[in-house]
Amino acid sequence: MTDALPKRFPTLAGFFVLGSFWGAWAAVLPSVQDATGVSKGALGIAMLFVAAGSIPAMFLLAAPAVDRFGARAVAVGCGAFAVATTLPGLASSLPALILTLTVAGIGSGILDVAMNANVGRIESETGARLMPMAHGIYSVGILTGAVAAGLARSFDVGREPILVTVAGCIALVGLTAITDDARVHTEPVKGIRIARGLIAIGFLGAAAFVVEGGTESWSALFLERQLHAHPAVSGLGPGIFGGSMALGRFSGQALHRFSDRLLLGAGSAVAGVGCCIVAAAPNAPVGLAGFALAGIGISLTAPIVFGIAGRRPDAGSAVATVTTIGYLGLLVGPPLVGGIAQATSLRISFLTLAVIAAAVAWAATRLRFD
Repeated sequence: MTDALPKRFPTLAGFFVLGSFWGAWAAVLPSVQDATGVSKGALGIAMLFVAAGSIPAMFLLAAPAVDRFGARAVAVGCGAFAVATTLPGLASSLPALILTLTVAGIGSGILDVAMNANVGRIESETGARLMPMAHGIYSVGILTGAVAAGLARSFDVGREPILVTVAGCIALVGLTAITDDARVHTEPVKGIRIARGLIAIGFLGAAAFVVEGGTESWSALFLERQLHAHPAVSGLGPGIFGGSMALGRFSGQALHRFSDRLLLGAGSAVAGVGCCIVAAAPNAPVGLAGFALAGIGISLTAPIVFGIAGRRPDAGSAVATVTTIGYLGLLVGPPLVGGIAQATSLRISFLTLAVIAAAVAWAATRLRFD
């Protein structure tokens, strides 16, 4: 056993490539809908299967991987995710899309828990506040992936070459993490174990993540289908949303004087206003402004929730607990938006997200964070 801390570069690079895939995925979603011929509701149902893969993987695969491999679990997660992300672009039917998104969810879940556990170990040992920066880098990845994919689509590059390129970047990051032999924690995990004291915080995070996941995944399609934007412009939807989250998260490094309750509550209120602007947007520039405001508002949810868990001695199980509960929201958000859009419209979907954000702001005033 070694007392070395996890290496920062592979861990932070992992956040970047994870965000890059989901940003690129949001930007190519209109192409995926065209290739599979599915409705908005069916597309939303298919995205629910990301959760079907990732949530079991977080407990049954990710937490034990952190226990066994320590910081090197990031390499394991990158390897699994790199393979998985080559598949969704090949789907030409709803069943194929469901299957490939399930596999992508498994890879995403393993990598997500491994990275957050590494950051939590670094924070607990050094006292440094690294979680907001790490999740800011994830948001920069969303920005980069979405804008690059949108530009590529504007030059008629297909969805599969775009996703294969991202998969290659993920694999390269995995190679940089292979030699990281630091321990994350030494308490073994067998099967599913719920970390006590984190259930309520996890569910509050889940509600906020509904807003994040729904906005990120449907922003490009909203701009392209509802506001008739060009692919290069529609790709700016998830890009600007991710860039605004990055700005908020990097700013969060300097906001330690404010309580977690205040940051989460005020931010959720701002996100609600942003979603209202999107719902009422008459054109793409106004819609993009709404996405920017929503991104800034929701930006600190993940760093707050994961930071609380990652600083615990049982980091693997604690992060798996809040990640799994929280990501019920992040992964349910896209199908929820799709289902509401199918029954009503995408504008009503974003009004619903605004109501959820307002509820999170109210609940944050009631919950104990320490």
